[in-house]
Amino acid sequence: MDINKELEAINEDIDFQDRCDILYKLICDDLYVPMKARELAILLNIPKGDRDNLHKVLDTLVKRGLIVCTPNGKYIKADKDDTSSKDSIGLEVHSDNTLVGTFTPSARGFGFVRIDDTLEDIFVSKKNSNYAFSMDKVEIKILPSSHGTNREGEIVSILEHEVDTVVGTYDKSGNFGFVIPDNKSINCDIFIPQGKDMRAVDGAKVVAFITTYPKRGKKAEGVITEIIGHKNDPGVDILSLIKSYNVPIEFPEKVINQCSKVAKPVTDADMLGREDFRGVTMVTIDGADAKDLDDAVSLTYNGKDYELGVYIADVANYVQENSAIDREAYKRGTSVYLIDRVIPMLPHSLSNGICSLNEGEDRLAMCCIMKIDGSGNIYDHNICEGVVNINHRMTYSDVSAILDGDKDLYDKYEDVAEMFMHMYTLSNILRNKRRARGGIDFDISETKFELDDNGNIVDVKPYIRDKASMIIEDFMLAANETVAEDFFWKESPFLYRTHGIPEEEKIKSLRAFVGKFGYVLKGDIKSPHPKEFQKLLSKVQGKEEELLISRLTLRTMQQAKYTVENTGHFGLAAKYYCHFTSPIRRYPDLCIHRIIKDHLRGRFDERRNEHYISNLPMIAQNVCKTERRAEDLERDVDKLKMVQYMKGFLGEEFEGIVSSVTRFGLFVELSNGIDGLVHISSIKGDYYNYDEANYELVGERTNKRYSIGMSVKVVLVQADEDARTIDFELVM
Repeated sequence: MDINKELEAINEDIDFQDRCDILYKLICDDLYVPMKARELAILLNIPKGDRDNLHKVLDTLVKRGLIVCTPNGKYIKADKDDTSSKDSIGLEVHSDNTLVGTFTPSARGFGFVRIDDTLEDIFVSKKNSNYAFSMDKVEIKILPSSHGTNREGEIVSILEHEVDTVVGTYDKSGNFGFVIPDNKSINCDIFIPQGKDMRAVDGAKVVAFITTYPKRGKKAEGVITEIIGHKNDPGVDILSLIKSYNVPIEFPEKVINQCSKVAKPVTDADMLGREDFRGVTMVTIDGADAKDLDDAVSLTYNGKDYELGVYIADVANYVQENSAIDREAYKRGTSVYLIDRVIPMLPHSLSNGICSLNEGEDRLAMCCIMKIDGSGNIYDHNICEGVVNINHRMTYSDVSAILDGDKDLYDKYEDVAEMFMHMYTLSNILRNKRRARGGIDFDISETKFELDDNGNIVDVKPYIRDKASMIIEDFMLAANETVAEDFFWKESPFLYRTHGIPEEEKIKSLRAFVGKFGYVLKGDIKSPHPKEFQKLLSKVQGKEEELLISRLTLRTMQQAKYTVENTGHFGLAAKYYCHFTSPIRRYPDLCIHRIIKDHLRGRFDERRNEHYISNLPMIAQNVCKTERRAEDLERDVDKLKMVQYMKGFLGEEFEGIVSSVTRFGLFVELSNGIDGLVHISSIKGDYYNYDEANYELVGERTNKRYSIGMSVKVVLVQADEDARTIDFELVM
């Protein structure tokens, strides 16, 4: 299909049937990504005044059963058998009153089916699971006895298997064996027939490919395709988790070879057409162990205004679109930062080599130079390609020490020490301005791990944000907002980092809860302003209920994502925001650099415009997915190492704070950031009920209450590596 011709035709004077045909062809095209009506209007270049006609065409195609509007308002091609419709709550329903969703089982056999993007999960008992496997796409029938939010269903058919490989421990038994999955939602072992085990030994961590899925009277079967190592070998625990998330570790040979060809020293020819910033005093400021240095900063102050320079590694110069390197970077989406290793998005010859802004070396950069007045207003900017040479490779700790008055370090870095003072002043100005407009700062503590040479944790401490890290954070936010606003007004296809407003029901719940403490969350729940949330957090600061209300406010927020439509960033109270500053480790930043380059070099023509319109929605969807994958893997690795660390303290007592309350117990967080569960059944002296409205456990007889923020004393009773769980009991 020639989409360019179709797009031209959509605005011509053609009859209604032709409009329907054109739009239907577009939605059926292989390159089409599900879009809302507004996104289709932008894609088709339809003026706002003519968009009623677009809605009429879409409504007609829906009525004819050719397309379907999903619960989140996006239009997709209807099933081939044309049996889909919507039920009263907007779920996809087949003609026989079945729903389609994804099954997630529990270790005990029952599970839940998630229907599309709706919030409602449907409970499925073990007897009604039809032997469905973890993450299977299934057809489910709602049982007549279920009602309201407690829907129960029966899986009537399995449409598609999502999981085809399993990571687990091999249990050898004679000439055959079983793989016991690490993922506890896979609630069955995988039978490995004779000759299909790659000669794995008992206790080996392996990857198994599933050849037969479970059904009545027959277990799941598979073949071992990779032996990771023995479960007791150092590093195998984390490697197994990486494999289970299907995160690529090694780079293909073609990618490595391509990197060796492009990772050449910067020459005079490379600098042609670029602004030369090598005479500007600039530094990188990173953690002591960082090797992929993708941002540098400079600052001058004339007694009135500031000129802030943010210089970002020009990765797009070395990674051409659709090259082998680019395809691999797209597949990874992001670098993954684990406790004992980094899995980079780009090979080290690029990420730690020619793209890294190393001290004293000429490097190509994408630059955002901002002029800022004393109130923090960015009144002018220049986005350009440049060449830089870094004066000093600084660490957060050293810069913070200079700011705190360390004379020896001040003298050592005399040429830049005064600049750091001005940077700290400007950082505070920018931060205060962001707070004034309503930017929400959730100061939630993170955890820092110290490892020995064998990868074992020797200490766990809370990570404290220092002055230098806040400087870099504020400067990067300024550059990201400036670039996003610039390209919004260019009306260019772009990739934004957006954060939606909280859902009405969650705001209602938070408002009702904080009201019990005498606080008021003002504003319209349909269009809340972030300033009201920030005011609430400011009021509770230092109060006994601070932790409780801060955690509940955080839970009210949506998750940030990448989108092609600029809807703003609620948490930052920013109208325009993107990710421009980390192209070494984030694919969205790399895409934005390509768009910027096309504009700067005068090659952003209609063809490139159509190219980005077609491809950016798919890229946004992929990078959201890979970002979630990396976050989930990082969280699971942290949990695993916390469990391993705590195993050395079984039976010991700790002081902690209740960080969360659920109907099955309390989560207690220790001062080092590690948390564990106090199961409700282990709380002695009374029978406790969960008060959902107040987030408390309440004793029936004693009326004793446990709520978020309470100080408690606990004893460690279990640390389970397989389940990655820590169990406490209260010391009464």
